[in-house]
Amino acid sequence: MYRTHTCGQLRLENVNKNVCLAGWVQKVRNLGAMTFIDLRDRYGITQLVVAENATETVKKSAATLGREFVVQVYGKVVERASKNTKIPTGDVEVLIEKITLLNRSDVPPFTIEDESDGGDELRMKYRYLDLRRKVVRQNLELRHRMGHLVRNYLDTQGFMDVETPVLIKGTPEGARDFIVPSRMNQGQFYALPQSPQLFKQLLMVAGFDRYYQLVKCFRDEDLRADRQPEFTQIDCEMSFVEQEDVLGIFEGMMKHLFKELCHLEMTDFPRMTWHEAMELYGCDKPDLRFDMKFTDLTSFVKGHDFPVFEEAEYVGAICATGCAEYTRKQLDELTEFVKRSQIGAKGLIYVRYNADGSLKSSVDKFYEEACLKKWAEVCGAKVGDLMLLLAGGRSKTLPQLSALRLEMGERLGLRSKDVFKALWIVDFPLLEWDEETQRFYAMHHPFTAPKTEDIALLETNPSGVRANAYDMVINGVEVGGGSIRIHDSELQSKMFTCLGFTKEEAEYKFGFLLNAFKYGAPPHGGIAFGFDRLVSLFAKLDSIRDTIAFPKNNSGRDVMNDAPSLVDEVQLKELGIKTMC
Repeated sequence: MYRTHTCGQLRLENVNKNVCLAGWVQKVRNLGAMTFIDLRDRYGITQLVVAENATETVKKSAATLGREFVVQVYGKVVERASKNTKIPTGDVEVLIEKITLLNRSDVPPFTIEDESDGGDELRMKYRYLDLRRKVVRQNLELRHRMGHLVRNYLDTQGFMDVETPVLIKGTPEGARDFIVPSRMNQGQFYALPQSPQLFKQLLMVAGFDRYYQLVKCFRDEDLRADRQPEFTQIDCEMSFVEQEDVLGIFEGMMKHLFKELCHLEMTDFPRMTWHEAMELYGCDKPDLRFDMKFTDLTSFVKGHDFPVFEEAEYVGAICATGCAEYTRKQLDELTEFVKRSQIGAKGLIYVRYNADGSLKSSVDKFYEEACLKKWAEVCGAKVGDLMLLLAGGRSKTLPQLSALRLEMGERLGLRSKDVFKALWIVDFPLLEWDEETQRFYAMHHPFTAPKTEDIALLETNPSGVRANAYDMVINGVEVGGGSIRIHDSELQSKMFTCLGFTKEEAEYKFGFLLNAFKYGAPPHGGIAFGFDRLVSLFAKLDSIRDTIAFPKNNSGRDVMNDAPSLVDEVQLKELGIKTMC
């Protein structure tokens, strides 16, 4: 056999045993009389020793070794004189009696260590080497374990793992599809699924009752740290359920993951309506690791001839505890932050609540101290605090204030990755109006059921209809979302009408679903979690890339195998695709 033990397995109880190890050479330290070799595999590192009295064959073999050479080693386990408490095998080492070279290695383009000297692009180009690093490998091990726990939990809850098609019909109303040409049906195209939404609903019509799948999905959208063109969902659907049933099952799943992976006993997740989240935090995925809620000061700032406030639809404030001593430089930095193009505010107003009880602001010319004290009272500000105000149109100012709140939370060290705060966001608007196209779009997707009490508003006030939808948010990250679905053909047709579909368009795009509903569709609902996001959250990472074995870069490219790439003219001709000149 190639080995009797792994490189992370040997302990003091193995002393005096003859063992065989195999792995990659991490480091060679030649100290003259003795040579030390760190041998690494997936399980850990073991120190090997070429002793002074070792055979010439062993010494010569050790002298030829370089970083990342693959070797097999026979020897005896001995207790180390100087122990290494940083690794599990640090109490022992192996005296080499025989070395067999299994494969040589070129000098790696970066160091295969926790603190590598390789940049992101270089490490992605040689991803197979990057995966040898412990810090990267541990993320994949966490992903494996989380997947195992999810499957086991859902199995205990009666869910069935069912695979759904990967080559499907294109789905409108979402992100852009990746399309796949059909050779046998030239001029026609498959789409890669953005989610298995329609198929899991059809499984409910088929009577499967509880479905799940760890499924690969595809979206051709602009990328960022928490997005990849291909990603994995924990996709689930249930029959004969209401919203509380779905929330109960999957809150239980998340508590199970926190207990098993983080040894945390999570309390029940609070509920917050979408409207409350927008009013208090300016976004539908609030980070509750710190407070700093918004205060609406609009009615308190009018009538003092300050043009910015007089013209503003909304004036909002946050209170930063203990920040009254912020310097002018720090305040200027915050002003520049909110004026960045990604945020788009025109400026920032501040009010210091000084240690002597006085208040000093950037608008003292327009507001007496009595006014500022009223603001402080409404905001709950105390001596030593700093109030920060933004003004403008409501729909723009709320997200701007949200970005400022998160920045302050970061600066004050209030967003620790060791703290987890979860909640459910409920009662989303069913529809959102788009000025450019002059039509409504589904905030989630066209199959989301409206609240029963709001159905009548579909014809009279579509923008006022609430969705029977819910998102799970942890630390300001939307990790999962779902809804109770429409299961009635008539209501589904009414929804399509609200979205501006003609009867013919709805039939062409979704006829098979509407037809299925005619044969006894049960009430059903579900949820999907971003598996990559969940792993990155538990791994305390800012990006999902290091939770994926072979990710794409921010341009959607696989720099390791240079995809996407050009296709041969012959293959294009077979597909009936003409090249663009």
